[in-house]
Amino acid sequence: MVDTSSLNINQLSAVSWENGPLLVLAGPGSGKTRVLTYRIARIIEESAGENFRILGLTFTNKAAREMQKRVNALVPNVDERINLTTYHSFSAQLLRQHGHLVGISSDFTILSQDAERMAVLDKAIERAKISHVYEYTSKNLLPIISRLTNENIAVDESLKFLQRRFPTKYRQIGEIYGCYRQLMIENNELDFGTLMTEALKLVTKTPVAKLIRCIYPHICVDEFQDTTPVQYQILCKIVDPVTKNLFVVADDDQTIYEWNGASPKRLKRIQEHFGMTRLELPENYRCPPKVVTMANKLIANNPGHNRTGATDKKPEEQDQSVEIEIFETHQEEVEWVAKDIMRLPADKRDRCAVLARARMPLEQIVTELKKHNMHGHLHVRKDEFTNDRMVWMHSILRLANSRQDDRQLHKVCKSFYALEEVSLMTADVISKASVGDGDYLRAWLSVVLQEEGLNPITRLFLNDSIPKLADRMDFDGFLQDCFRWFEQRQQANQEPDYDTEYLIERDVWENLVSEIRYGMGQNRVTLSSLLQQINLKSKEPPAPKGAINCYTIFASKGLEFDHVYLIRLVEDELPNWKATKKDDNSHEMQEERRICFVAITRTQKSLTLTCPLNISNYKKNVSRFLIEMGMIETQRVQPLSNRL
Repeated sequence: MVDTSSLNINQLSAVSWENGPLLVLAGPGSGKTRVLTYRIARIIEESAGENFRILGLTFTNKAAREMQKRVNALVPNVDERINLTTYHSFSAQLLRQHGHLVGISSDFTILSQDAERMAVLDKAIERAKISHVYEYTSKNLLPIISRLTNENIAVDESLKFLQRRFPTKYRQIGEIYGCYRQLMIENNELDFGTLMTEALKLVTKTPVAKLIRCIYPHICVDEFQDTTPVQYQILCKIVDPVTKNLFVVADDDQTIYEWNGASPKRLKRIQEHFGMTRLELPENYRCPPKVVTMANKLIANNPGHNRTGATDKKPEEQDQSVEIEIFETHQEEVEWVAKDIMRLPADKRDRCAVLARARMPLEQIVTELKKHNMHGHLHVRKDEFTNDRMVWMHSILRLANSRQDDRQLHKVCKSFYALEEVSLMTADVISKASVGDGDYLRAWLSVVLQEEGLNPITRLFLNDSIPKLADRMDFDGFLQDCFRWFEQRQQANQEPDYDTEYLIERDVWENLVSEIRYGMGQNRVTLSSLLQQINLKSKEPPAPKGAINCYTIFASKGLEFDHVYLIRLVEDELPNWKATKKDDNSHEMQEERRICFVAITRTQKSLTLTCPLNISNYKKNVSRFLIEMGMIETQRVQPLSNRL
């Protein structure tokens, strides 16, 4: 039996919820993931022998893995009964299985890089017969096109949207947008925005939604406050309108992705749409009591905030759990933070995090840590492999999946030159393919084998392994051969060791493939599904052992650390300059407050707030949020060291 004895009364109420819609408002450290996974485990255990599945949707692959791990710990061997995934991965699943109903082939390619999308935009500009002047370059148009796709604005409705924002050139942009969407479908390609909009089209215009309701009578959503308009519409379509078995966990105080389509108003909409019962989890088991008090005071300044303030459940471990340091310059701030981290035992530093609203000050922290022989790891999403070996292997697989993809052919030629110093022109390969069957992969192999100076080891590898892809789509065999070839090249060239970048990216690749096989089932992974899932996942390696974590506040959401340093807590940074131009109750200032709220509630033991009064020769006032949190009485302060 699932042991619920450790749950508090509010958590137990949520876990025990039977049928119908429930909204659980859960603050930081309140055990929301625990509640979600316990409820899933309870339903599975009580329905042993039944075949229905439970769908759990969240926003990051890391969160999905954590949910999977926790459910398996409670009720082992139930992978066939649960589908814990992200919105994007779920949409990809639907389109692989049923995309043909809306004109999408199951082997579609996901474009994860801006460079790939801009290449499509360049072709759209050409098709629209619009000159590449400054206003109509792919780089300038990409943000506009992204917003149109992310907000699911149909091509025939885009002119109304564009005319309000671009009154003199809305027709040209609308024409390019239409060509862009058309090229996507023609080439069987989807970017992240169109992946979601095509999934919405699928569940809106076909019977697929009814099938989903039969398979998944219970749907659970984590971090609902991050939901975009399209994701919200998909959710409304797939939930059974009769039973309304929707279990939503959210925290409107942590809505910090409004730039990506999230909105606190969406919580009110879903409550009204499904007639949801509301349950709160106000207990905070993560943060020191002083931090809980600060967070309550801060967020209470947002107009209309009607949540119960968090109650601290963690005993005070030390008298100095919160500290504020004010410096004359940013350089002094950076130097002090590095020296303060040095006071921590070396084996405790990886439980420390430096947070900032923007990336630039974190890069300066990393540089300063290095001066003190410490490694700072700046966590940044990485969408592509960069090592020449991995780039070649990945692009060859992509070319095998899409035989006339000139972008991947270009990458194959470029990375192969970096490996073997054999120069192949993309145009020559395309010309070779045009007189044959149009297959770029086979044409590339034919052209490269004609090179007299080709390394014998490489010639043997290509002769044996490329046909496995080209003829039999045996990507497993190809991958084994490929890694073996890398080893043979290293030994033949008498290289002392692989470069570190390759070893790191190889481990990332192997971990991703293992994770995908586990999630999809060993025998269900095709080359196209493997590439789709890899394109949806970050290629960021884990932080080295003992490294100090450096995160933007946005990237730190959902994480927790023993010691948190929140730096550059000054006006025009946090809150940012856009918000400071408005009043204290503005929409922009409310979001900045939520961003600060998220930052300070990442800590489990200590919180250090730092403020430089001069950044790049510009005078700064300390953040107004320090006053709202009860830390200072006025923004006019002098450099000090005041331990609270």
